[in-house]
Parts: sequence; structure tokens; C-alpha cells
Amino acid sequence: MTGTGGEEMGARAARSRALAVLRVRSRALAVALLPAALAVILLVGGSTGRLVGAGWDAARWAVSVLAVLVLVAAAGVALVVARSRPAVTPTVTIAEESAPDLYRMVRDLADRLDVPAPSAIALTPDCDSWLEDRAHPAHGPPARAAERDVPAVPGGSARPRGATAPVLVIGSPFLWWMRVGELRAVLAPVVAGTGPSAHPDIAAARRFIRGLDAAVAVASADRRDPLSRAACAGLGRVSRLLLRSCRVHAAEMERGVASAAAERAQAVDYGLRIVAQEQVGLAYAGWDRLLTRVALPAWRMGRWPARLDVGVVAALTELSRRDRLAEGFASRLGERPACDLLEEPGAMDEAVSLLTARLFHGGPETGPDWSPVDWDEYPEEVVDRTWRTDAARLHRVLDTLGVRRAAEGAAPGTEGPTLARVLDHLTTGTATPADDPRPTGDGDAPFPAPAQIGPQPATGPAHPEDDDDLAGTTTRGAALAAGLSAQLAREEAAAQPTGAGAGSATAPSAAVGPDAALWDDRALPLFPLQPPRTGREILTAHITAMVCCAAMDTAGAAPGLDWLDGPSLLFDGARAADLAPGVLSLVESGDPGPLRAWMTDLGIRPEKPVRLV
Repeated sequence: MTGTGGEEMGARAARSRALAVLRVRSRALAVALLPAALAVILLVGGSTGRLVGAGWDAARWAVSVLAVLVLVAAAGVALVVARSRPAVTPTVTIAEESAPDLYRMVRDLADRLDVPAPSAIALTPDCDSWLEDRAHPAHGPPARAAERDVPAVPGGSARPRGATAPVLVIGSPFLWWMRVGELRAVLAPVVAGTGPSAHPDIAAARRFIRGLDAAVAVASADRRDPLSRAACAGLGRVSRLLLRSCRVHAAEMERGVASAAAERAQAVDYGLRIVAQEQVGLAYAGWDRLLTRVALPAWRMGRWPARLDVGVVAALTELSRRDRLAEGFASRLGERPACDLLEEPGAMDEAVSLLTARLFHGGPETGPDWSPVDWDEYPEEVVDRTWRTDAARLHRVLDTLGVRRAAEGAAPGTEGPTLARVLDHLTTGTATPADDPRPTGDGDAPFPAPAQIGPQPATGPAHPEDDDDLAGTTTRGAALAAGLSAQLAREEAAAQPTGAGAGSATAPSAAVGPDAALWDDRALPLFPLQPPRTGREILTAHITAMVCCAAMDTAGAAPGLDWLDGPSLLFDGARAADLAPGVLSLVESGDPGPLRAWMTDLGIRPEKPVRLV
């Protein structure tokens, strides 16, 4: 009875707030009709002979014209609000044929909660779950994607157009990390939300709010025509005013819906849900770590890991092995994972992985410079290539700065790209007039000054705080960092046509790809993972890459993958430690002593040339 009473109280509060939102809409309509009503009164008064005279005639004309203008403007705003395409979450739809067990579990959950079942299930690369209304007609495929209304996975079917119940959106890491019982417990309050959502007043209020939000987006689009800009400015003002008027009521309505759903869901797996919530936070931490430390280096190399959700399981399993607080998590792996509810979890994981790459990095759907990579190929295809590419870029910039390939009196065969060249250049107190990166006093510098390297727009700091960031480095380190930042900017600009802004010439296969009909992919990445790297971070990464290349070519080291920290250097199968302090000492103070001592202990020979990409 407590649960029922609480649910009724939350539902009543939600309906009350929904009516408040609808009253805002009614008041806006009344304001729009007010000039027309006044014009009708004046016209009727004139026709009956009660309101006659030149003054009343002028008032009738003025008010009638004003009424027509207001009605036209109101009709335009109403049309945009009703027809604009509301924002939807980029997802990969799970067709019922591809996951009958998952659909059966969700419907059974809805029956136990006595609420309508969701119309469909979709996956998104996030650690959250929610209901999303996609009944708006504008959610049909746009003209440019009408030919691509294909299933997301083999055997699937296109999204039903006439569905009115909300879609259940599930974070893909949940399916791979959680067990079936845990997923059911976590989804119970989400599925319970379909009950309040089905109420006509709540549904109408939500449609109105989403329409206003979509209208604001339409008004914010760039327009070159002055008339269009003026119309969009008026549309934006009206839509924002209505949104501000509805903000508090809409927030309280959603809070009431959530309260009602939570109270109703207490009857289903409540004890297990408390335990499962711990896994939600753990999955979020592992997902964030995997994307920033492991996936991002691969995306920068034009490769997207095709099994990100499997990687989450590996990362969290590694965390449970390292962290004493997570010792109990590994025992869960013996239970049935929720991904077993999918018929083809591999194909779904690949589709979600591609969507993740496009959202967070902005890669195209397909292309010669954008291809999947398996985890067993990651060390060679990503780690090794990344290090050698960075090392090659470092030596190209050194060439631009006029740094000699080998020191005077060096042994034959050491003219190639060596780590010693980098160490000697960055070491303080070893500058000579021939390799000083600053121009000479007479103006005849043998090579450009750091501020003159490359095109001027690209030579600025990679980040607004770069000037302060490079203040803690040496003069040569700052010049080298500026050159690397400029080189990276030029490479990124040259690669832009095949990046986020370019569409794919070939439609993606049915086995991989998001629901292209539901979202616009012309502004990728939608959610960049990290801000631009600072100059010192770029310099540190390139020196680290050069050290790793020297270790692989002269000391038998190998590239590796650490699930929690990303690319790693392996000696005899064990991860090398204590490299970062030596690199930081060289970058910040120009002291190569700690780094040279570290390399001597491991048998790394900096004077030997390394292989570059």
C-alpha cells in the first residue's frame, strides 16, 4: 500500500505539473488571439452602428492589420513547434529478432509492473538507461537517408514508424558488464516510467516542451537571408520565453514521473537493485577509462576498436585484480552476462563501437583511412604505429629547426633518427650557434624562428593556456613544442576532408552503423572526449614515443596494451615503469640524467637509429 500510495502521489504531482505546462501553452494561444478578438469586437461594433466615426474606423483598420500579423506569426511559430524534429539520442536499434530474450525480459518486467511495454529497445554508448519518445513524425528517415533505412544488425528490421510507446535506451556497457539479474533490477524503474508517460496530459506536455526545444534549435541555425534571420530571431525569442515559463513545471513533472516509477519498481528486485547500483558506478569508471586511455589513441590513428564493450569487461576485470576493494567483482563473471540475451552480441558490439567512435572522435562511417581493429592487433596496429608516427614527426620538426642529425665526431652510421639527437637538443647548456633555435642578432638566422615555422594561423598554442603551460619548460623545449603543435595542426587540417565533416561515399553495411535515420551526423564529433592537448603534453608524448621506439629497436622491448592505462612498453612481458619522471625532468628542466639512467638500466642505446613510419 505504501508503494501504491507513493506511486499515486508522484503520478498526481506529475499530472498537476503537466497541466501547468499546458496552461502556459493555452495562455500563449490566448495572447495570440487577443488582437483578433479585439478586431472582431470593433468590426461588430461598426456593423451595428455603435462604434462609428473616423477614429473608430482607424482603430478598426489598425487592430485588424495587427491581428492578421499576430495570427500569421503565431501560426508560423505553432507550425515550427509542431513540425520541428526533436533531438534524439544517437543509438543502435536492437530488432526483436536479434534479441528475443531481451525483449521477453523487458515485457515480463512491464507485465509485473503493470505498465505498457516499450515499443523498441536501443543501445547507446553511455552508462545510463532511460525512455525516449520517438513517436514524432519528423523522426522518420530524412530524404538523404531514406535509402539507408536498414536494420542495424543482420536479421533485423527497420524501426516501426507508427510506434507510440517510448523506446527503452540502454547503455551498452551495462549489457556486457552486468549479469542478467542485475540488468533486470536496474531497468525496473526505467520501464516503470512508461506508466506515467502514457497519461495524455503528461504526453502532451512533453511534446510541447520538445517542440519548443526543437524550435529553438531551428532558430539558432545560420541564415544568410535577412528576412529569414529576422523571422528566426522572433521565433527564438518566443520559444525561449515559453521554455522559461515552463522550466520549473517541466522539471517538477519529470521529478514526479521518476518518483512514481521508482515507487512502483520497489516491488521488483529491490534488494538486487541496491547491489546492481554499485556496478553502474563501476561500469561508468571503466567505460570512461577505456575511451580516454585506450580507444582515443586508436581513433587518432584512423582505427576504431571493434569490441569496446568487450574491452570494458577486460578493463573492469583488471581493476578487480588490482584493487583490493574490487576483489568481489571478479566472482560475478561466473554468472550469465546480460549480453547473452542478444543473438549476435559481436555484431551489436561492433555497431556500438563504430557509433562511439563517430560521436566522441568524429570519424566517417567507412573509408580507406578509417577501419576497425581487434584487441589482439591493437599493440602492433595502434601502439607501435602511434609511437613511430610521433617519433617521425618529432624528427621532422627538429629538421625544420635546423638541428643536426648527428653530433660532430659521432661514429659512422649514426646519422639516422636517434634518441640521442633529441636528448642533446633538449639538454640545457649544450647550445651552439649552429643549432640554437633562436635567430642570430644580425637577422641572418640559418632557419626560421619558432614563431615563423609554418603558416601563422597554425603556429599558435594548441590550447589557450599554452603560454602558461610552456613557462615551466626550457627555451628549446618551448620552441620544439610550438613546432610540434603547428605540425599537428597542419596534419589535422589536411586530414579534415576525410574526417568528421565528410560523409561516406559508401553506405555502411547492415552489420555496423547507428540509426542514421534518427540523427544528423554533419556536426561530428558531438561529444569530444578531451580538450586540445597543451604544448607541453604534446612534447612529452612525442619524447615518450621516441624513447619507446628506441627501446623496441635496441633493447628488445615490445608494444603492449594496458586495459586501464592504454599503450604500454613491455620488457620480457612485464610493463616498464618509471619512464614518466625521466621524461618530465628532460622537458621541464632540460636534465637528461634520470632518463639516461633509466635507459642504461634497461640496456637502451640512444645513439642507435630507430625505425620510423
